[in-house]
Amino acid sequence: MAVAGNSPLPRAPDGLGAGDTSVRAAIPQQGLVSKVLAYDAKADAGLLDAAYDLAAAAHAQQTRDNGDPYITHPLAVADILAGYRLDTATIVTALLHDVIEDTAVKLLNLEKRFGPAIAGLVDGVTKLTRLELQSDRTKQAENFRKLVLAMSKDIRVLLVKLADRLHNMRTLHYVLKPERRQRIARETMEIYAPLAERIGMDALKTELQTLSFAQLEPEAFDTIQARLNFLRGQGADVIENIRGELVRVCAENGAEPLEVTGREKSPYSIWEKMQRRNVAFEQLSDIMAFRVVMPTRDACYMALGAIHAAYPVIAGRFKDYISTPKSNGYRSLHTGVTLREPRNQKIEVQIRTADMHDVADNGVAAHWLYKQQDASSSELQRFRWVQDLLEILENSQAADDFLENTKLELYQDQVFCFTPKGQLIELPRGATSIDFAYAVHSQVGDRCVGAKINGRLLPLRHELQNGDQVEILTARDGTPSPSWERFVVTGKARARIRRWVAQQQRQNHLDAGRAALAKAFRQEGVDGSEKTLEPALKAFKAATTDDLYVAVGTGNVGPKDVVYAAYPELRQAPRAPRMMPSLPPRAGRPMGRDGSMPISGLVTGMAVHYAGCCHPVPGDRIVGIVTTGKGVTIHVKDCQTLESFAATPERFIDVGWDAPLDGARASHTGRISAIGVNQPSTLANLTNAVAKHDGTVTNLQVTNRQQDFFEVVLDVEVRDLRHLSNVIAGLRGAGGVTQVERAKG
Repeated sequence: MAVAGNSPLPRAPDGLGAGDTSVRAAIPQQGLVSKVLAYDAKADAGLLDAAYDLAAAAHAQQTRDNGDPYITHPLAVADILAGYRLDTATIVTALLHDVIEDTAVKLLNLEKRFGPAIAGLVDGVTKLTRLELQSDRTKQAENFRKLVLAMSKDIRVLLVKLADRLHNMRTLHYVLKPERRQRIARETMEIYAPLAERIGMDALKTELQTLSFAQLEPEAFDTIQARLNFLRGQGADVIENIRGELVRVCAENGAEPLEVTGREKSPYSIWEKMQRRNVAFEQLSDIMAFRVVMPTRDACYMALGAIHAAYPVIAGRFKDYISTPKSNGYRSLHTGVTLREPRNQKIEVQIRTADMHDVADNGVAAHWLYKQQDASSSELQRFRWVQDLLEILENSQAADDFLENTKLELYQDQVFCFTPKGQLIELPRGATSIDFAYAVHSQVGDRCVGAKINGRLLPLRHELQNGDQVEILTARDGTPSPSWERFVVTGKARARIRRWVAQQQRQNHLDAGRAALAKAFRQEGVDGSEKTLEPALKAFKAATTDDLYVAVGTGNVGPKDVVYAAYPELRQAPRAPRMMPSLPPRAGRPMGRDGSMPISGLVTGMAVHYAGCCHPVPGDRIVGIVTTGKGVTIHVKDCQTLESFAATPERFIDVGWDAPLDGARASHTGRISAIGVNQPSTLANLTNAVAKHDGTVTNLQVTNRQQDFFEVVLDVEVRDLRHLSNVIAGLRGAGGVTQVERAKG
């Protein structure tokens, strides 16, 4: 039979809050022992009493921030864990978890009195380190390092630590210094809430997030709470009515639920969804969630069918975690439906059995049994992420590095990097230094000229990894490069680069287009004033003559096409061009990006680029490809990249190399790949061979290094194809070089 319920926000088992105990009264102590004996008749009451007596004596002179005796804290932590029905050793550990770090009690004393197992647990949850640490952040990192080390042996350490943090958060309002409250709340949100989620303790995670959110974003928290209170006042019976409707729908289809409850989502969950979707509170349609508890797994699917038959399903919201459980053991059916008129409201529905619900709320604590000494090591194998953290621990030299990397392991879908000052920058996976620079500030991105990643100067296209510290190098006259757009992944970076490049290139394209049109009109012997261009504006859908000039300058519109649009009769009756003054020699010809020889077959003023995939040099058989926004890109005719343009033959332009000017020694970049023996002299032999043949190495990159050999790519400045061939021949004779060839796309 379904039990009516409007459940509050998920909350971990209540322990003794601040102020619950002002003296060493026997009632709280005996209440704890009775609570443990109620679910574990074999519990050692004497051990619990001994632990309490030692803790009370050790903390006798200490008080909490609100003035209460310090013993109230370990007693409250133990009470929280007793709510999870944990074993005696865990409860004893909770009572003793602060005695080593905060009192004169030594670890050896605990080992003698309570045994090595409990002493090890207590040492594992010790918050402070005996090392002299330089900052609170490093202290936090060192504590977390010890926590994971202890977790590798026994995950009960984490359970005690989470309960400890939960009680500290419940009493955080007694801490006087705002900066300390903020630091504790941020640490909780970044580390302990994700840890609780990873072991499936949803109720504890939600409470930690709610308490942290109230400290970190008090205005947002109060606003959302006020909105929720208003909605409750407007329709106090809405949840109860929907709950009754779900009970009826399931029962009518032969799927009688054991329990149906409904609640509003937590303030932090609502705020996080508002931030992720960039919407206001009023635009959120699914702030209510309902849980349907069924007697069996089969009944869960029957209830799902009944609900889907009764209400329209929201596309993309159905998830089956019963057949495919989460890594933390969570199992449930999730779906979203829209209630029918007059409500027409979207709700979330979770369907599971009572056992699944226990695991969903309490996670690992719901089924963690410590009846044997080796139980923890075998059970831990299910939590592979703990082992992942240990691998990070082994590879971390400093405690601060370990903390940063460990926090990041809890968020696998994104990349988190840090500025030299420790500011956390969140980026999508695959982001580069350019994405990082624009995430810091738009002007930092615009002026970026290099980046140091973990102290090493690396290419701007280098893909960032979790935990990288990135230092962006800027220059006052630095400007974005159009090539950045090929490897950035964030929308902000891409939009900013496109905008800047468009602004800078527009005037260049406009001037080039105006010159090309003037030449085309002169060749036809007709007037090319702006008034005569009006028919062409309509034909090419250009708003202004400047837009038309830009279209011609970028190669999107041919100059002859504009002439024919302005004078249609010229297309129908072609005739010999009139006498024209001769063109100035070479001066108007387009030059390469590095002052190289001009290309024949192009319109004067058209932007020219040499392909970075095949690096054409004079003497190569070449072809031009019209590229929107870039003009013409020159490729070698056997370049593999040309296959991608096979479907658009109209973009191909027949071009060739012009003869060099008298005395001109223009340089072009040829790319060479080489393989050499992995020995100290090989790289020197490579560069010396290039220099002996009058070449200049402009870039060198080792692409693969093994124990016996290495592969390297060299960009070499040469005059033409013959010069490049001579350089390659010289490289093949260099000592230690086993293979040399020209690198082409």
